[in-house]
Amino acid sequence: MTGFLGATFAILIVVGMPIGFVLGVAALLGMEQMGGGAILNLVPQRYFAGVDMFTLMAMPFFILAGEIMNKTGITQRLVKFSNILVGHLQGGLAHANIVASIFFAGITGAAVSDTAAIGSMLIPAMVDEGYDKDFSAAITAASSIIGPTIPPSNIMVIYGAFMQVSIAGLFMTGLVPGLLLGVALMIMTARISKKRGYPVGEKRATFKEMVIGLKDATVALLMPLIILGGILSGMFTPTEAAAVAVAYAMVLGFFVYRNLTLKELLPIFLKMARTTGVVFLVIAAASILGWVLTMEQIPMKVANFMLSISDNRYIIMGLILVMLMVVGMFMDIAAALIILGPILHPLAVQLGYHPLHFGIIMVLALNIALMTPPVGACLFVACGISKLSLEQISKEIWPFIIVEVMVLLLITFVPAIPLALPKAMGLLG
Repeated sequence: MTGFLGATFAILIVVGMPIGFVLGVAALLGMEQMGGGAILNLVPQRYFAGVDMFTLMAMPFFILAGEIMNKTGITQRLVKFSNILVGHLQGGLAHANIVASIFFAGITGAAVSDTAAIGSMLIPAMVDEGYDKDFSAAITAASSIIGPTIPPSNIMVIYGAFMQVSIAGLFMTGLVPGLLLGVALMIMTARISKKRGYPVGEKRATFKEMVIGLKDATVALLMPLIILGGILSGMFTPTEAAAVAVAYAMVLGFFVYRNLTLKELLPIFLKMARTTGVVFLVIAAASILGWVLTMEQIPMKVANFMLSISDNRYIIMGLILVMLMVVGMFMDIAAALIILGPILHPLAVQLGYHPLHFGIIMVLALNIALMTPPVGACLFVACGISKLSLEQISKEIWPFIIVEVMVLLLITFVPAIPLALPKAMGLLG
């Protein structure tokens, strides 16, 4: 069965079938192999069971909140404030790109959205100031994966829902690694900027300019504080927090900035519905395939195989990281979480990794794959904005991939780093 499913999956991917249908067809063929036509009666039940989770409702709400915040001009304010903070450095706009991604993470929690929103503004601006276009696109794609690492994160919501892991704990576990990613990217950016002579800001922002910039950005920066504060204080669940985020975004648009109208809400809702529909289709289909894998005891077989290679937990975890990054390059990240999670999560716990620790390892490894050639989704978005080929951007992205992999290895093999915050807040369980 393992070979049959693997071959089916590979063939369907190669012929270009969308990932949601690939998962569904592979699952159907696997069920037919298991018990013939009779067992196919379970398909509708498993399909709807895959998305019948209250926690998953947080995702469309977070997507909607991000779309409304973009419409109200929050992105521009965050980029402007980021430039005030770091624009005086050599390669200032590149640094501002990274800092903006850190701020933007608290709004959407999605790497592709980050690439599109920030890239559409900063890539042309960087080129106009004298930065190479391929470098501008590469740093935008590289910094975008900070979004799903710093809370709130749609990917963490999916992982927490399916693995029965505390979403609040996952949010707190991702905060320090996300900031480490930002620092690592800024160090690499400083090195490249000095070597190539990229522009230096005219002057450091004055205290008055910083206060004005902070005032403009404060309402946006309050959103993650409201979300996390509410969840951690027990005032509301992650799903309720996402709904509160939507309400907050609407208040900003209608009453604070007054640049949002009822007429503009319809296309925003339609975009949210399309995005959510695609993701939920993938989740539902992946849950069927996940059920097939569980019934065939494939997770146990994979675990036994890896344990037969070595009894060294670091070697096994190294193999897991390679697997995640390779799979993440070719498979939708939500599907990868749902299929690989039940296989790798028990193995990681058996090796002594805390569920929250392995959760952030898995999320970060799959996110790095989003910017890794040849098929990283964020790379394609950056290509569309910059009008460059994938090959051109790929040449510039590798230094950033290397530093992000170094951060991944650091948080993997030094658990005290990602677990410090959840431990301090009593979320380790």
